[in-house]
Amino acid sequence: MEILKIFLLIFGSFIIFSLAGIMSGWFDRKISARFQFRVGPPLWQNFLDLAKLTGKEIVIPDSANQFIFLFSPIIGIIAITATGAILFSNIFFYPLKWDLFIFIYLLLIPSIVIFLAGSSSGNVLASVGAGRELRLLLSYELPFIIALLVPVIKCGTVQISEISRYQIANGVNTGHISGMIAFIVALFAFLGKIGYVPFDVSEAETEIAAGTFIEYSGFLLALFKLMKWILLSVGISFLVIYFMGGFRNPLTGFLKYLLVLFLIVLIKNTNPRLRTDQILRFSWGWLTMFGMLAVIFALMGY
Repeated sequence: MEILKIFLLIFGSFIIFSLAGIMSGWFDRKISARFQFRVGPPLWQNFLDLAKLTGKEIVIPDSANQFIFLFSPIIGIIAITATGAILFSNIFFYPLKWDLFIFIYLLLIPSIVIFLAGSSSGNVLASVGAGRELRLLLSYELPFIIALLVPVIKCGTVQISEISRYQIANGVNTGHISGMIAFIVALFAFLGKIGYVPFDVSEAETEIAAGTFIEYSGFLLALFKLMKWILLSVGISFLVIYFMGGFRNPLTGFLKYLLVLFLIVLIKNTNPRLRTDQILRFSWGWLTMFGMLAVIFALMGY
């Protein structure tokens, strides 16, 4: 019975967050098109893109480390599916102790496999993208963790389900000064995790021609696209649960999800790409400073 529950948890997490991620990716493309006075793709476009890539040939460069090149996207999909399963476990099954630490750890893995994928392909531009991805990881992770400390201080627990339950009884974390600041910091840090503008330096089509993914094709590239979409839906769901009270009411939870997604798309379409040094200064400077300010406010009870 326990094995069946775990299977349902993982399989359900993959299906739900895949569908949510694909549709979120379509929403991003559609709204971005409207910002640029275009019509944008139809509702089913991302499904067609995945199907098209899946049917194409996989080309492996002669100079690539074949094992890492092949298994990087698979490991990324497994890791982000497990991350989503933690959120589902808190809602439908049994909450895990110290699940916040597990969640943070698993959320690191997609960025790590992108770095490994780029560095293993044997392409110079991919190596440049891999180096940028690693510096990006080092830049946003500190303010992201600091921002996540605020609900821990306010709620007195590191269990995601308990933090969500605390908000039901005491109001959402974004209803407090410290929680709102922490949410904004976490949102910008999450933009770095998904590689959206202004933090898209590791792909940067106009500079390094897709960077880390330049040598990927076919089913492997489809897996990376799907991983990014799942990461988008899992990350937004986590921000909604952690800072905005979660999905206790499905309608309001869905509206919160759309609000966070729209904020991400808005930031993406109203900012230029930053250089790596600018990202480091912004993350270790402004984001970290405001994250620490949020922690101080939380300790003071605001």
